Formats: sequence, C-alpha cells, structure tokens
Amino acid sequence: MTVEQNVLQQHSQKHQQTLLNQLREVTGTTDVQLLQQALQVSNGDLAEAVAFLTEKNAKVPEQDETTYYQTSQVASDRYISVGSQADTNVIDLTGDDKDDLQRAIALSLEESNRAFRETGITEEEQAISRVLEASIAENKASLKRTHTEVWSDSPNPHDRKRIDTCPVGLKNVGNTCWFSAVIQSLFNLLEFQRLVLNYSPPARVHDLPRNLKEHRNLPFMQELRNLFSLMVGSKRKYVDPSRAVEILKDAFKSSESQQQDVSEFTHKLLDWLEDAFQMKAEEDREGEKPKNPMVELFYGRFLAVGVLEGKKFENTEMFGQYPLQVNGFKDLHECLEAAMIEGEIESLHSAENSARSGQEHWFTELPPVLTFELSRFEFNQTLGRPEKIHNKLEFSSMLYMDRYMDRNREITRIKREEIRRLKEHLMLLQQRLERYLSYGSGPKRFPLADVLQYAMEFASSKPVCTSPVEDIDSTAPPGGTTGQQLSPPSTAELDPLPPVESSGSASGPTTANTAAQQQRVPIHKPFTQSRLPPDLPMHPAPRHITDEELKVLEGCLQRWRSEVEHDTRDLQGSINRIHRTIELMYSDKSMMQVPYRLHAVLVHEGQANAGHYWAYIYDPHQLCWMKYNDISVTKSSWEELVRDSFGGYRNASAYCLMYINDKKPFLIEEEFDKETGQILSGMDKLPPDLKQYARKDNELFDKEVEEWDVLQVRKAQQEKLALAAAAAASAASSISTSSSSPQPMSIESSPPDNTVPQQEPEYMEQPSPTNDSKHLQEDTERAISRAAAEHEERSPEALLNAAIKLEYARLLRFAQEDTPPENDYRLQHVIVYFIQNQAPKKILERTLLTQFADRNLAFDERCKSIMNVARAKLDLIKPEEVNMDEYEMWHQAYRNFRETTIFMMTGLELFQKTNYMEALMYLIYSYQYNKELLSKGQYRGHDEELLGHYRRECLLKLNEQAAAMFESGEEPEVTTGLGIMNELVVLCIPLLLIHETERDLLAVEDMRNRWCSYLGQEMEPSLQEKLTDFLPKLLDCSTEIKSFHDPPKLPSYSTLELSERFGRVMAAVGRVPTDGR
Repeated sequence: MTVEQNVLQQHSQKHQQTLLNQLREVTGTTDVQLLQQALQVSNGDLAEAVAFLTEKNAKVPEQDETTYYQTSQVASDRYISVGSQADTNVIDLTGDDKDDLQRAIALSLEESNRAFRETGITEEEQAISRVLEASIAENKASLKRTHTEVWSDSPNPHDRKRIDTCPVGLKNVGNTCWFSAVIQSLFNLLEFQRLVLNYSPPARVHDLPRNLKEHRNLPFMQELRNLFSLMVGSKRKYVDPSRAVEILKDAFKSSESQQQDVSEFTHKLLDWLEDAFQMKAEEDREGEKPKNPMVELFYGRFLAVGVLEGKKFENTEMFGQYPLQVNGFKDLHECLEAAMIEGEIESLHSAENSARSGQEHWFTELPPVLTFELSRFEFNQTLGRPEKIHNKLEFSSMLYMDRYMDRNREITRIKREEIRRLKEHLMLLQQRLERYLSYGSGPKRFPLADVLQYAMEFASSKPVCTSPVEDIDSTAPPGGTTGQQLSPPSTAELDPLPPVESSGSASGPTTANTAAQQQRVPIHKPFTQSRLPPDLPMHPAPRHITDEELKVLEGCLQRWRSEVEHDTRDLQGSINRIHRTIELMYSDKSMMQVPYRLHAVLVHEGQANAGHYWAYIYDPHQLCWMKYNDISVTKSSWEELVRDSFGGYRNASAYCLMYINDKKPFLIEEEFDKETGQILSGMDKLPPDLKQYARKDNELFDKEVEEWDVLQVRKAQQEKLALAAAAAASAASSISTSSSSPQPMSIESSPPDNTVPQQEPEYMEQPSPTNDSKHLQEDTERAISRAAAEHEERSPEALLNAAIKLEYARLLRFAQEDTPPENDYRLQHVIVYFIQNQAPKKILERTLLTQFADRNLAFDERCKSIMNVARAKLDLIKPEEVNMDEYEMWHQAYRNFRETTIFMMTGLELFQKTNYMEALMYLIYSYQYNKELLSKGQYRGHDEELLGHYRRECLLKLNEQAAAMFESGEEPEVTTGLGIMNELVVLCIPLLLIHETERDLLAVEDMRNRWCSYLGQEMEPSLQEKLTDFLPKLLDCSTEIKSFHDPPKLPSYSTLELSERFGRVMAAVGRVPTDGR
C-alpha cells in the first residue's frame, strides 16, 4: 500500500469516527453499535441517521439483537473513543415541534458536512482548534488587561528559579490546564520522553509533498521536543508551552472557544504523534512492515467473542484509551467486568438457551501503557447539556489484568460463575439480615433485638394503678395550669443549684423551701401541667403484673433476644465470609501474572462545562506521588490522591487513569551512558540540537537574573545615598537653628571613615517635647531621676550607666511578661522587640545610648551632662565594635513589624465596620508580611491564625455579597458582583490554596460550591453566559500568584497612638471567635 493510499484509508476511518461523534452529541445516544447501525441504514446521511435514532427512541425501547450485537470490523477503527463531552452547544431534543427540530438538526449537520468538504478538517479537529485558539488569544489579550486581571510572572527571577532537580512545571497560558496534565503524565514516562527527544524528521521530508499531516505534525513534533528539552534541562521553575500550543492552533481555523476535554486531547495528541513516527518508520524500513513505537506503546488488541441467534463469532479489534462507565459501579474492577460483557452470555459456553445473544471482550495483547478513560459526563436530555457524574469510584495502585486475558478465558468464566452464585446467596443472606435489623410492618422499623429489649424493660418497670390521665383536672384553664393556682416561682425555684440551708431561718421560709423542692421533683407530664403522684415512673409501665407472669415473660424475652442476637451474628459472619471469598477469588498466583502499576491520575474539578485539570504522577525514584498543577509541582501522598480522585467527596474526581506494565521497567528506567555506565541526567539526556536549545534558554535566564541583581544593588546604593543626603540636610538644619546649645551625637554623625551615615528610626526620634511620643523622653528622664536618687554623688558617666541599667531592667520585665494581645509591649519600645527576638547585646546598648542622647531631654544641668556623655559615647563607638549594617537591619526589622501591625490594625478595623472590600487588601498584605516576619522568629510577628481567620472570613463575606448581587438578576448588580469576584476574590484564592491548610481549603470549597450550585438552574441566557465565562476562573486550582493592587498607603502613627489604637482593636477582636469555620 502506498503512502497516499494509507493516508486516504486513515482519513476515511477518522471521518467515520467523526460522524459517530456527531451523532452521539446531537442525539445523546452512547451505544456505539446503535450509532453504527444508524449510519449503515442511512448510507452515511447524518440527517437520516438522526431521524432514525430519534424515531427509535420515541418507540418502546426494544433493540434489534441482529444489529445490536454486531461488532465493528478491524479496519473500521483501531481505537475506542468517546465523543466530545465538553461541547455545551447541544440541540435540545425535548421540544414539541418535531418538524422544526428535524430541520434544525439537518441544517446543523449540513453545515458541518460542508465545512468538512471545503476545508478537509473534521468537527472534532475544529473543536480542539477552538480551545487552542482561545488559549492563545487569552494569552495575547493578557497584555492589554488591567493590572489586577493579568496573570504575570514574579518580577524577581529568583522566585522563578528551579531548585536542584525538582520537576519543571508548565505555565497555564489560558485554559490550558488540560494540556499541562496530559503532557506531564506522558513526559514522566521515560520511554516516551526518550522517543520524543530522539525523534528526527524523515530525511526526505523536503522532497515529499507537504500534505496536511506533514505541515501540521512535523512542526508540532519539533516544538514538543523543544518543550521536553526545557522540562529536562531548564533552570526555570516552570516553562512556557505557548509555542507548542501555537502550532496546534495554526493547524485549524475556528473562532469559537471552549475548555478542552482531556480524553479528546490525549487521543488527538497520540494520533498526531503516531502519524509523525509512521513517516519516520516507513522511511527507515522500506520494503518491510514498519513498526510504529507509538502504536507499540499505547495500543493493544482484544477479541470480541459473541453469539448471535445461536451462531458464534469472533472478531479482533485494536484499542487505545479504553472507555469505562462510572455510573452504577463502586470500583475499577466492576467497571471492567461490565465493559467486558454485553448482553446475555450463557450461550457462549452452554449448549442451552441458544436463542440468547451476547458478547464478551478478552484482551489478547495489552499495551505497555494502559489508559482507562472514566466516563464521568453524561448527556441530560431534559436540560439539553452534559452533566458531570460525581459518584465515588475506587481504584488501586496495583491492577492485575489476568482475569481479562483471552488465555485465561475458561478459568475466568468459572470464577465469574462462582462469583455470580455467591452474590445470589449473599443477596438472600442480606435480605434475611435486613428482616432482623428492620423489624416491623409499619413505616418505622427497629432492630428486633432492641424491640425485645424494650419489651423486657417495659415488663420490668414498676407497676402502677393510676391512669396517666385520671388526675388531670378537666376544669384546668387552657394555659396548662391546674385548677389550684400555684404561687409564682420563688428565686429558689429558678436557681438550678441546690439551696443552701440556713440555721436561723423561720418556719415560714422553711415551709416555702420544702414546697419549692417538692415542685422541682421531675414528674411525668404527658399533655399539660398536672398533679400526678411524685413516684410515677419516667416511662410507661404495666398496670398489673404478677411475679410469676414477670418471671415467665422475662425468661422468654431473654431467650428470644439471645436467639436473635445469635442469628444476627451468624448472618453477619456469613456475609463477611462471602465478601472475603469474592475479594480473594483472583488472588492465587496464576491470576497475578499481569501486574499493572498506577503511573498517573488525571483529575478534573468542576462541572461538565467548566473546571480545572491537574495530575498526580508516581515518582519511582523518590517512591512518592507528585502533584503537577500547572506551574506548581509538589510532593503529595496516596491519601491526598484518594481524596481528590475517587469522587463523592467534592467536585473533584479522576477522569483518566494511566497504568504501566510492572514487568516492563524500561518504561520508567533512566538511561545509562554506554561508556561510563552512569545514569544520564539533565543536559546529558539531550541530543546535541536540543542541548544547544536548552543552553540558549538558560543563558537568557541567567542574563535576566544578573540584570535583576545589578538593578537591586543599584537601588540599594541609591537608597543609601538618599538617606545620607537627608541626614546631612537634617544635621545642617540643626546646626543653623541651635548653634548655641550642645547638639546630640546621633547615629548618623559617625566619623567619615565609618560606615555610611544612618538615619535615626522614626520611633526613636523626639522632634519636640510636645510631641505625642514624648513618653519615651519621660521614661528616660524618669530613669535618670531614679539613678540620681540612688547615686547622688556619682559622676555623669556613672549616672548614665545606672540610668541605662534601670531602664533596661524595666524593659526586660516587660519583655518577659505574659500579656494579652491588646497589651503588646513590643509596640511601646523597640528594646522589648529586640529582647524577645534575641538581638545582640551591642545592638541593645547602642539603641539605649541613642535614647539617652536625645536632645529634647529636660535642660537641667544633670540631664544635659548625661546627654553629653551619651553622645560622646556614641561618637567613640568604633565600626568594628558595632556593625552598622547589622544595627540598621535590626531597626529595619522593627520598622517592618510596625508597618505590618498598621496593616493588620487597619484591616481589622474595616472588617468590624463591615467594609470588607477595603479591609481585604489590608488583611491580605498583613498576612503575607506577617508570614515573612514569623519565618525569621516566633516573636517577630503577630498571631498567624488570627490573621488567617479574618482574611478567610473577609473573602467569604465578599463571596456572599457578590453571589447575592448575581442572584438579583439586575444588570448593574450582576456586573458589580462579578467585578468583586474577578478583581478581589479570584485573585486571592491562590493565596489560600498555596499552603493547603484545611480551613482555607474548606473556605475555597464553600465559595466554589456556592457558584457551582447555579449550574442547572433556570436563568436568563445573558446570566448563563456570564456564569459560564466566570466559572473557569473561579475553579482554576493553580497556585500561581496573580498581580495585586499596590499596597495601600499607610498613615504615620506615634508610638503612643499606635499602641493605644492597636490595643482597642485587639480588645474588640478578642470577643470574636477565631477558631475557624
């Protein structure tokens, strides 16, 4: 067969598959045989095929076995696929006007066929084109977005630098999480990785006619090789796949957009790779049947064995991704069993019941990489759109496929028959057990053992001779009191504690207390307040029962209860044994010879028409699971995989399972150097052309890092020069205004050969005695006075030392005191902050000297002399004694602490005033800054849980407000609500996801569930369109941080004002629970 004939044959096969997909989507029919029958009856006319199917569905749902059980021929299709589930533009078939409906369907199909005839591009390929083009358009459009909407890389390249050999992530360039999940799963198959990296186009490619496939597949293969080379050897934490996506987009022409389905993309990707490798294989093995490595890696064969009206048939078919239905099954083996058997199969291995028909599938050849496509979408005929199935489906990390192999056909049939018999017996036992556990004939039923126990308790109760209604006074008023009016309850009656006896009380009060105590005796009140005897039992009891009757009855009831409990235990034991027998049915060694280990799980979170994909991939070298979520690659666990993949827990569930043959280690084994025998890693794995490509990209990144570092050094120098200039100007101003008085020796007045002059911290400055922060000056003068009182005859230097010791002792006491949050001494003095964070002694001494060198101290002779001594000591400190860079670092840390405090305080104030929009940015920045502070020490910041709680609650409040606006349906309200979500809430969600704390994850889940709940509800088309556009942004699980507004401008506070205001805010916050949701 020539290359042209091969191309035409494959094109015909794909066109037939496209027709099947169109029929499936338009009619909602998922039965492949029925769809093939419709095409066969209509001779390929889609309009007639749709009419055939719609008329068939309108009749009694009986199927023609003659056509239902016919299997497709080998040449009809080499894979089993499921049509596009992501397209929501589905014609509603539930309308009453059938003629209009048929015309609309015919017109739609005619347009589809005309597009195929004119362009040669199938509808399936156009669907992929739509999402690819939308992805590229969104990526380009991001350059024109506002500052708060654009997804951007961190400006600091060090944040984007790869750490050691950590796997490289893929950037989401606009609804391309499906691309990242599939590519990462395939890339981590090292055999597949080697095939792609070492691929070389056919040598005669320039001489061959450039048909559609060559024009599309060969450039894509080159870009895929480039992308893989960066994933192997890049210095970046994540790389941009835009060029590979561009190649895919350029292959088609379309303007519509939708989110791509993983199974469709995987099928199409492998199809293109197969075509590219086929061209190379045909060139390398001319005259021989070429071997395609993609086919050998991903495709297998199964044998369809069936009986049709007593006639047996066998047919071999090829498959790639194997589709499995999820609905109605609890685990993967149940799905496989159902997929391998269709119809009645008794006649397959029995001479009786020859009229029955059915078929079985038996694998004759399994691929090294076995991929299961879990069908979690189903078409809702009523709503006219696909819906996601959230049911739980369990699967194991090791899957033994022996029971599905053709060579084990006979033994598997025997075991299936045994399992069927056991399940029938199990059903009978469960029915019997249910009769014991739900006894009775009415709507309410109880366990029989409990019923007998209750009867025994009733019979054993103390007999009474009084009817529960005899003593009720019929003249009682409607209020429920008795005829005899009771006195108002006394204080003793209202007090739940027992009364305290008084030795000197009179008889009157004693009588009253006794009456009150009698009234507090618990009595049975069946309908209303009554005066029943106080010894009436709490529960009903028999009127009359003799001891002999009670003895006989108790003996019977105890014996019966014992018998019931014994029968119940026997039934439960038998049921457990049968479950265990079924579980171990295939556990013998002969049925554990075809092991497949779970390699990757592709997870989808969201609904049928919106959501996010990520992948869990097993790392056999680190023996752990890794989570690949766009740019984020993190270590995970089997427990997290189960939580996100099994389904039933939230909107996330596995959509595709990739198993690999555990007896073929070459799939995941590293490559060894033939000369040295060492494992090839990094750049050594790349062929020369890709090695050069990756090095060039690394050089660009190195240059970016170098330019960033130079820029930061230049900025630091400019800041130092600016500080020096400001200090010089301040010094000159001080000299000109107060030349007659002694000037304080500040930190910045160091000798010229010392370090660059530093500016005094604002919290140490004392501009004038009338300033709000003069408390620091007062503390200083108080320390001097105490020192002078204790040491009257001492010199000024001795008084200075004594005063500093007294002040340090006072501040040390504050630092060691365990105080509530509203009384944070760190805000009152920097020394408290330094002590708690173990600052060096030299830093403490210089800071205290600076305090006592304040020029605004009282101008009596004693203070002046001490101030001059302090300034002189500052002047004498040598650079090697106190590192000024370290000194400035500690004071900068304290300035950061004050700034974070102001962010926190302002955010909490606004939150308490229900001004959530303004509060959010303050809380977001305070949380981020506080986290950075706490990373350096426990006492460098504030309570992280408190800030996390209010950040979380603020987002939840905004989400509620926005959702309420959306529910109003009013255009301005809807626009405002979605604006809040897009510009505030969605931007902040990655901050809650990145650390994966349970409370933050639950909050994100609450927010998403609120908006997902609108899916399926009746609403205006414009609202539905806006919701569809918005949901993918909300459901995006990427932890890539988007650009925010600049931090809010902060007002300046004096030390006293900041301390007092913070205390008021924290005192109010203390009344709000902070234990999370």
